[in-house]
Amino acid sequence: MPAFSVLDLAFVPTGSTPSNALRNSLDLAQHVEDWGYTRFWLAEHHNMVGIASAATSIVIAHVAGGTNKIRVGAGGIMLPNHSPLVVAEQFGTLESLFPGRIDLGLGRAPGTDQRTLRALRRDPMIAESFPQDVLELQGYFADLQPGQAVQAVPGTGLKVPLWILGSSLFGAQLAAALGLPYAFASHFAPDDLIPALAIYRENFRPSAQLARPYAMVGANVIAAETDAEARRLFTSAQQAFTNLLRGARGQLLPPIDDIERYWSPHEKAQAQRMLACAYVGSPATIRAGLDGFLADTGADEVIVAAAIYDHAARLRSYEILAETFGLTA
Repeated sequence: MPAFSVLDLAFVPTGSTPSNALRNSLDLAQHVEDWGYTRFWLAEHHNMVGIASAATSIVIAHVAGGTNKIRVGAGGIMLPNHSPLVVAEQFGTLESLFPGRIDLGLGRAPGTDQRTLRALRRDPMIAESFPQDVLELQGYFADLQPGQAVQAVPGTGLKVPLWILGSSLFGAQLAAALGLPYAFASHFAPDDLIPALAIYRENFRPSAQLARPYAMVGANVIAAETDAEARRLFTSAQQAFTNLLRGARGQLLPPIDDIERYWSPHEKAQAQRMLACAYVGSPATIRAGLDGFLADTGADEVIVAAAIYDHAARLRSYEILAETFGLTA
């Protein structure tokens, strides 16, 4: 059976605050650690009032400091927004504080819009140097070399495990070439999932970090005691994706009784395509759906997102998933 992990965006529900969202993220991490999940990842997004994980490395420290054994990391750090040296120093610090528990997933997209990218003082074309930046970052975590003039302190020699994140064929090719684990963002961009996994596996070159391909896939899982209850909880995510298509960013909305009255037929088709890897329902329903997903992908690990408005319902969803697949701490 593959491993199961958690992708948390530190969602800010309507009427709540980033402070509450960050406390809920830690509470979720503490629970899923006890339920047998492998890792807890947070993602970098900027200028989004519904997501509180912009300062991703700080939130990782918050979560790792409040847990004991679950791996904590970035899913991911958007490398074009940062210099590799600064990322190495941040994650070298995290690895020094929480040895053996830190992951560093790297993305090529900016994780924001062009105006916000300018506010980050980054050149939009810098994403073209992503492969070189990954190699530079990897070098900062390697052992110190003779004559090396610049090093990450802390960071040098710590060999923090790197992951390549992606939603296209580019990331699959890079992860294969560098011999790194690959995480595909099928929880919101599933179109290229199967061909990307095939390219990654067929072209993988063993590395010092990884001897064989290791693929993680993203899925939205909304579980409840009944299919009807889960479908209602899912309307928060459906509204969020609809608003994304409308260019209307906001906090996570409460569930509604009739999603058909919220979106147009065109919006529905687009949102459903983005949410194709969503498994919503009772334990039996999500088991059947995820079993098919795993058979199709052959994934080594599934990282689960759950945009659920009510924190208690979100906890219960992850608990049901753990029970359904027999996870153990």
